[in-house]
Formats: sequence, structure tokens, C-alpha cells
Amino acid sequence: MDHLSFFTNNEGLLFPEDLLDFYPNFLDESPGMQLLTHLINTTPWIQQEIQMYGRKVLTPRLTAWYGDNDKTYKYTGTKYDPIPWTETLLNLKDRITSFTTYSFNSVLLNYYRDGNDSVAWHRDNEKELGVNPVIASLSLGHPRCFDFRKKEDHRQKYSLELRHGSLLIMKGDLQHHWEHSIPKQTQNIGARVNLTFRTIH
Repeated sequence: MDHLSFFTNNEGLLFPEDLLDFYPNFLDESPGMQLLTHLINTTPWIQQEIQMYGRKVLTPRLTAWYGDNDKTYKYTGTKYDPIPWTETLLNLKDRITSFTTYSFNSVLLNYYRDGNDSVAWHRDNEKELGVNPVIASLSLGHPRCFDFRKKEDHRQKYSLELRHGSLLIMKGDLQHHWEHSIPKQTQNIGARVNLTFRTIH
């Protein structure tokens, strides 16, 4: 499967291409839709309460954290204890590892029920992820815009549409210098599940 280069000179943004790999057709349409339905119906989704801007709020999406039994994750003041791997998630992890050569010991699932669900600007720079984490992000369901902005200069922005079945690899020092988000959408859109495979140290 070919790697798609999407940061061209025509974009008006000199994005460091070595920080991202993008495979728009990692999963075929039909198996991907079956996986989406399976995950929506079988995952023990929760809506986390997180600390943001000095107050506790509910995340505008549903989440689930799976992983090896000692791979606890702390994010915005919330502790995630891992749910044991399912056969489906283990097989998917092994497939991504075989394809990318990167290994992972945990995965965060995000369920965006409609356009009102989102994730705010952030960097995946928690100490448990290591200095330069590699994160494999698999998208299922309705396409959503994945926005980047330079931490030191918010005028430098880029938006990438993550379509059904696409795989995005974030690596290098991306989490040091670039923030990312999934913004809300006003139009009526369908559900999306995103799986971000990670390594907790």
C-alpha cells in the first residue's frame, strides 16, 4: 500500500512531512463498516469527566481504554485503567504493527456520535507516552476534519480529512510543536469511531 504525500507546496504550509504517514485506504469499505458497527455495539463506552480551564466538564464524545494490564494512562487529570484486549482489537493491533513495523501496548477508542462531538486542541505529550511517541490513528465511519496548528504560531494551520478506513501515523517530535483537534460540525453527519494505538512506558 502506497504512502500518500499530502503536504505539497500548493498548500501554502511547509509542514514537516517526516512527522506524519498517511494511508487513506488501509481498510476496505465493507470490512471497515462491519468493524465500526461491531465496536459501537460491543464497546463499554463511557463519558469521562475531565478538568479543563479550572472546572470539571464532560468530554463531548465517548471513550474506552484498552491495553496490557499494567498500562494505565492519565489524561487531563483523569486516570484510565485498561480494559483487557478483545480478540478484535488484538488482531487489529497486530495488523497495524505488521504494516507499519511499530508496536503498541494500548489503544484509546473515541466515539463521535454526530457532529456535536469533538476533541479540543491538545498535544499527546503525557509522560507515559515517552519523549517522541508514535501514535497510529485508525478512522472508521463518517469523515471528519483533523486540524493541526503550530504550537508557537497558531496562524500556521492545516486540515486533513480522515475518511473511513484511513490510517494516520503521528511520530517524531510532532507532539512537541503541533497541536491537533477534531472540531464540531454544524451539519447533520453520521457516527465515527477513532482508534489511537499507543505505547505506554
